[in-house]
Amino acid sequence: MPDQSAEPLSFVSFLSDYGLRDEFVGVCKGVMLGIAPELTVVDVTHDVPPFDVRAGALTLSRSVQYLPAGVVLAIVDPGVGTARRCVAVEVENGFLVGPDNGLLAPAVAMLGGPQRVVALTSEDHRLDAPSETFAGRDVMAPAAAYLATGTPITDLGDIVDAASLVPGMLPLPSESDDGALSGEVLWVDRFGNCQLNLDADMLRAHDLGPGAGFEVRIGDSGGSVRWVETFADAKPSELVVLVDSYGLLTLALDRQSAAERHHLRVGTAVSLVPPGSAG
Repeated sequence: MPDQSAEPLSFVSFLSDYGLRDEFVGVCKGVMLGIAPELTVVDVTHDVPPFDVRAGALTLSRSVQYLPAGVVLAIVDPGVGTARRCVAVEVENGFLVGPDNGLLAPAVAMLGGPQRVVALTSEDHRLDAPSETFAGRDVMAPAAAYLATGTPITDLGDIVDAASLVPGMLPLPSESDDGALSGEVLWVDRFGNCQLNLDADMLRAHDLGPGAGFEVRIGDSGGSVRWVETFADAKPSELVVLVDSYGLLTLALDRQSAAERHHLRVGTAVSLVPPGSAG
């Protein structure tokens, strides 16, 4: 028995690697508003590095819990036109739409896991396309808009096994037997602060708290770092660790770029070595 139509949703939150120089974002918005004129589109960001699925997944997982209930349209799709699927994922408070390439999986997990997943195969809920190179416009934006109008998810295509979703590729930290905490830079923001895939509980497990000092190893070099609570607690040019707004440890300088000063970028290996650890 087909789903009954759901209540219309007011918001589509839109994330992509399209940038704003070309017309791609505006065209996708135009497609959505042509289907759902009362829709409000929230631009999360369109500056995900081109083709960087991992960066898009991280950005989406950081932001999704703060977005309004509704539909999330996420497009970072280097495999456009290939056998990779376009999907819609139903979660507790709405839907996520995007390519099935690992982009959606971390955010879906953060929202409590998938309830239903549909491959976007319905010819009636997409645009006629001259080629296979703009699925964001032709397949995913229409699907997001139709879901926002209350169209049942099962009208958009065939239900697929939720376990078949491509998993995200976010790196996991590790702790050696001697207590050294090893991770990497997940993200560098526009201020040069470097978010790590390490959280404060890993330091607290070694009886460390704000004010504590310990060793940091960045690649093959080492130095000292201090745990502070705010950027302003850092001394001039002092590299510090603080807990950022997402609960992860971040390497920072006060009003300077830690990334530039210490040659940090996404993927740089970083280890924190608590006092007493052999490292």
